Amino acid sequence: MSQTHFSEETHRNLIDRIPHCTGREVSDWLSALADGPSFFRFDEKVSWLRSEHDLSYGHAKALVHEYDLRRAARNLL
Repeated sequence: MSQTHFSEETHRNLIDRIPHCTGREVSDWLSALADGPSFFRFDEKVSWLRSEHDLSYGHAKALVHEYDLRRAARNLL
């Protein structure tokens, strides 16, 4: 799976629209990623969200990116 890089603005727009498009809050999706299978690779996490939860590629990628950003920020504290 190729890695398409979104701009920060596009990422923010995708994250902001997730509750409207999916009916679930971003925090719910981030919890699902934390509690889901322990995938090491980014694209494995994206594929899992797409297949298990029927998310679009863009939303799944944005959620995994957001999850990784927040996890990295926690590790810096």
